[in-house]
Amino acid sequence: MPPATRHPSTGNLLGQLRRYPLVAATVVVGLVTAGLWLAGAGDAARWLGSGFALLVAARQAWDMVRDLLHGTVGLDVLAVIAIVSTVVVGDWAAALVVVLMLTGGEALEDYAGARASAELEALLAGAPQDATLDDGGALRRVPAAEVRVGDVVVVRPGEVVPVDGTLVSASGVFDESSLTGEPLPVTRAAGDGVLSGSVVGADLVRVRATATAARSQYQQIVDLVRGAAESRPEFVRLADRWSVPFTAVSLLIAGVAWAASGDPVRFAEVLVLATPCPLLIAAPVAFLSGTNRATRHGIIVKTAATLERLARVRTVALDKTGTLTRGAPEVVRVVPAAGRSEDDVLDLAASAEQASAHVLAHAVVTAARERGLAPSSAGRVREVVGSGVEALVHDAGTQRSVVVGKAAYVGSVAPDASAPELAPGELAVLVAVDGAYAGAVVLADAVRPDAAGTVRDLRAGGVGHVMMLTGDGEVTARHVAAEVGIDDVRAGLLPAEKVAAVSSAEPRPVLMVGDGVNDAPVLAAADVGVAMGARGSTAASQSADVVLLHDRVSDVARAARIARDTVLVAKQSIWLGIGLSVVLMLVAAFGVIPAVIGALVQEAVDLVAILNGLRARGRADEVRLPTSSAERPAPAYVPRQPATLAK
Repeated sequence: MPPATRHPSTGNLLGQLRRYPLVAATVVVGLVTAGLWLAGAGDAARWLGSGFALLVAARQAWDMVRDLLHGTVGLDVLAVIAIVSTVVVGDWAAALVVVLMLTGGEALEDYAGARASAELEALLAGAPQDATLDDGGALRRVPAAEVRVGDVVVVRPGEVVPVDGTLVSASGVFDESSLTGEPLPVTRAAGDGVLSGSVVGADLVRVRATATAARSQYQQIVDLVRGAAESRPEFVRLADRWSVPFTAVSLLIAGVAWAASGDPVRFAEVLVLATPCPLLIAAPVAFLSGTNRATRHGIIVKTAATLERLARVRTVALDKTGTLTRGAPEVVRVVPAAGRSEDDVLDLAASAEQASAHVLAHAVVTAARERGLAPSSAGRVREVVGSGVEALVHDAGTQRSVVVGKAAYVGSVAPDASAPELAPGELAVLVAVDGAYAGAVVLADAVRPDAAGTVRDLRAGGVGHVMMLTGDGEVTARHVAAEVGIDDVRAGLLPAEKVAAVSSAEPRPVLMVGDGVNDAPVLAAADVGVAMGARGSTAASQSADVVLLHDRVSDVARAARIARDTVLVAKQSIWLGIGLSVVLMLVAAFGVIPAVIGALVQEAVDLVAILNGLRARGRADEVRLPTSSAERPAPAYVPRQPATLAK
């Protein structure tokens, strides 16, 4: 009884009946038999009701055999026995109620599965299907799958970018909220990367494809979510195995009731309360709901089985660079020389560096712009690879010779230059103006502002052992670890040594979080591998069990919390349904509950269990996302504790 892959129609009654023809047939037969009975045609009503019930039982038995051939043992045998036994004892009305419960349960399962899959459906619906190619000035519409690397794609306002690419137009505004969760539109300049799944703003743009649709960002996310939705968790297979002892207990209670009373009707009355066909679907519904709840927060859990392991994680290993730190250099402070201001030094440095493609130059220019500074134009730019940049900067109508770079390079033109005192992991870019030392810009791979909170949340959730695995040096690694609250630091590790550390870690299961290509082996070796950032290493994302689409390490703790909630709801749903069924069977064994009433009561039990499973989809998180500027991470130029620039 697989769940539906789309929402059930919410239209008129006729549409619903067409969607569930067996339910409709059961309702029609029930009405006809009721009419015949009221008209005094009791024999006709009995034969029609009994015959239809036996036909449904035969269909269900055939489905049960097919499931057994595929290695699945379910509770359908109880439904079949209940239908047959009620027909044999002459209670054809109860048989029809059991049939309605059975077919209605399948419809309810379909609805629950479709509701739990809402996020997947929304994701699939948003997948771009077509693209407009600019073929030498002539525009032609083609399927998105036909776009090749190097093709220029024209995307109109409001359309979805079909493939990953680089922006050809001078600029463009894009809504990337479906990919990154950032509600504000972003502006891209010519040459900047553009992700598939982004929605174009008010102006038409041209994008040169750098990947096919199948290998683009949006399709990879869709594939990950689809795989998670279609997977079958180990916990659910365990729930299936519970059906075997449940069936045996149900038959035992029914048999004892028959033997003790000498009335075969008791056997039927007990079994109609032991036919929870959709009961154990509550576990798959809960896991699917939990998977989709994670998706809403940008957490892609590749297989539903991962949720069960994630809920039991007791050791967490964290990579440093790109995981606990941002993975890119940022300006952490500016140290001006006497007589100069921080803004003056940063502005001059950015003016000279803006023509450089070096990663440190980009960080300096970004910090200046975040401070609201507008770098001045520069000419006669000369870059010495590995040393620095020299340029003539036009400042307030005058030209100044600005040199930015390493201490030795700047010291060659400004003998008074001296590097400031640096903390572990920091480096300084010195600035000289007209042959005189002007100051220094200090950069570091800053620790993420949510890193320490994530470690605390993991421990609060039951993780007993947190460790850092990094290829960086011991001093810098321990500096970062102390800031985020990690005692177990393993520094200077090669990829193979990271794998060995995770393989020998206790207690288990072990969760590993990383982002780079060198993290792919250890992510695959961990019980649960988590890859940071959808735009990070493809190798890491492919080898991980969980992919975090948003660049937030706090989502690691969020994923673990969702997993714990999901497993708890699944267990509650299973035991709730089984417990209520057993209690009702024991009551029915004394002849208190007639078969017809028992069948209706059991339907209510099934409904309660499934609705409880859906709670895994809608449960609110304890930690909300930042919604105001005051809650967002501080700008890069605000002084903070540094980390390191090396992996």
